[in-house]
Amino acid sequence: MTEHDIVIIGGGPAGLAAATAAYDQGIKDILILERDSSLGGILNQCIHNGFGLHTFKEELTGPEYAQRYVDMVREREIPYKLNAMVIDITRDKEITYISRSDGMVSIKAKAIILAMGCRERPRGALNIPGYRPAGIYSAGTAQRLMNIEGLSVGKEVVILGSGDIGLIMARRMTLEGAKVKVVAELMPYSGGLKRNIVQCLDDYGIPLKLSHTVVNIEGKHRITGITLAEVDENRRPIPGTEEHYSCDTLLLSVGLLPENELTRQTGAALSPVTSGPVVNDHLETEAEGIFACGNVLHVHDLVDYVSQEAALAGENAARYVKEGENTSERHEVPLKAENGVRYTVPQMIDISHMQDAVTVRFRVADVYKDRSICVYYDGVQVSKRKKKVLAPGEMEQVVLKKESFSAYPDLKEIVIRTEEQ
Repeated sequence: MTEHDIVIIGGGPAGLAAATAAYDQGIKDILILERDSSLGGILNQCIHNGFGLHTFKEELTGPEYAQRYVDMVREREIPYKLNAMVIDITRDKEITYISRSDGMVSIKAKAIILAMGCRERPRGALNIPGYRPAGIYSAGTAQRLMNIEGLSVGKEVVILGSGDIGLIMARRMTLEGAKVKVVAELMPYSGGLKRNIVQCLDDYGIPLKLSHTVVNIEGKHRITGITLAEVDENRRPIPGTEEHYSCDTLLLSVGLLPENELTRQTGAALSPVTSGPVVNDHLETEAEGIFACGNVLHVHDLVDYVSQEAALAGENAARYVKEGENTSERHEVPLKAENGVRYTVPQMIDISHMQDAVTVRFRVADVYKDRSICVYYDGVQVSKRKKKVLAPGEMEQVVLKKESFSAYPDLKEIVIRTEEQ
């Protein structure tokens, strides 16, 4: 069994950024395992622009952004294995992967970084009645078929769900000559970025119907139409509101789920809200020496934030390899999300060993106007930031500085919540 200092599972933007950061911290024995045939992850099929504004201060397409990090990895000569599917991982940091060239291989790591990304929620999770005809795709599958395989998926399109991929595919299919008839969203608000609603729907005259869902799919061999209905506050269809749309394609953009089957094998706790692992401010899971970053941790809105988070995971994994687990006394304080804040990442801060500042990222539960994001230390408000609009589709963040804890030597909890102004 071969051993490496750091093994990174996933060669997408998170894995590449983590590898680069760990290498720059002095750890040279790194291995990246990627199950696809190329590095870059999901960005390879995201040919639209809008990436890299924070990281590189310029607007890039997905493949261009990914290539920047691929180049960094190759410049440092960090080894990677493609078509390598990890099938097992243990709490003792033993990894088993399979590949056509190597067969089944077991390796041991001093530290592991989980960067497997996320997957789309399938049709089976939606309970839509009807047959299983051709012409129903997840938005990401349609994106891959069009942008990488060069295939057309349909001419008359309905999109269910207003996540960012669905919004971007509404524009993409319109540009390829298809007619996108409607984008329907179960919730009373869109799940995507505001800029994508404007650039992908409004600019092309594509209607967005909030509080609507598909209640019937027609067609036995190929989809021929769907029925939309308005839903009430309990998300149940309202009788008498049905509308019929003829179509040959239905795209589903109904949410992303962190890819955490491997994380479960380590025994690390998963958050019931994010479906990603619970981590501390070093992005370390409850399994010692196993770190997580990117969409496997929680679904991000911008890849720039993925890269920032992954770099932090890489630096901390490198520090762990060099110094081992810090066994000196800890002062771990849980973060609680309340009153409109759905979750926080990280979920725990070790005040004794934290860096000078920790960025806490989170999403809100609904669309709120004229609210403040407030931070409390043991019931005492320590910061308040006014926001005109808060929306679930856009991640928010607060920065907690180490010096702010000096007045709270016995701190028990940190609460982040929204409040009316």
